[in-house]
Order: sequence, then C-alpha cells, then structure tokens
Amino acid sequence: MEETLKLAASYSALLLEIVVVIVVAYGAFEAAVRVVTNIATKAPQDWSRRAIWLRFATWILLALEFALGADIIRTAVAPTWDDIGKLAAIAAIRTGLSYFLERDIESVGEPPATGGGAG
Repeated sequence: MEETLKLAASYSALLLEIVVVIVVAYGAFEAAVRVVTNIATKAPQDWSRRAIWLRFATWILLALEFALGADIIRTAVAPTWDDIGKLAAIAAIRTGLSYFLERDIESVGEPPATGGGAG
C-alpha cells in the first residue's frame, strides 16, 4: 500500500512538472508571437511591451504554483528533515518570487489613455 502511494505521488509530481514545462513554453511562445506581431505592425512600443510582459508574467506565476505543488507532493511521501528543509527553502524562494512578480503585475496598471479627453 505504501509503495503504491509513493508511486502515485511520484507520477502526480511528474505530471505537475510536465504541466510546468508546458505552461512556461506556451507563455514564452505566446510572448514571442506578440513581440513579432508588434514589430511587424509597428504597434506603440511602450504599452505593447508592458502588455506582453504582463501576460508572460501571469503564465510564470501559474507555473510557479504548479512547481510548488509538485515539490509538496514529493516531500509528502518521503518526509526526512533534509527533504522538509529543502521544501521550506524552495517554498520560500518560490513564494517570494510569486509575491514580487504579482506585485509588479499590479504596479504595471492599465494602458495609458489615448485620444483627446475633455479638459
């Protein structure tokens, strides 16, 4: 029974790690397509760059959450103090990255107003 649980956890963690790779690859592909499109259409540089970064950062945040889930699963089935310490360090780093990335996403804000306003 314990071996079955360890095997299921190992496959679950592997599946989550595959999802991480897919999410980051998709986000990078999407960002690259948007960059090429903006260069080809000569879109306004400033907001376009921020919009691309914002979208890619969102994909990275999602990938970080899946990666943390995989680490938690791996540690749950083999909880030595060394594993718990590694998980704590990894979780702290990923949580810090997520926090600052999310804060940066919020600080980017809305696109600048275009066109003539009243006034």
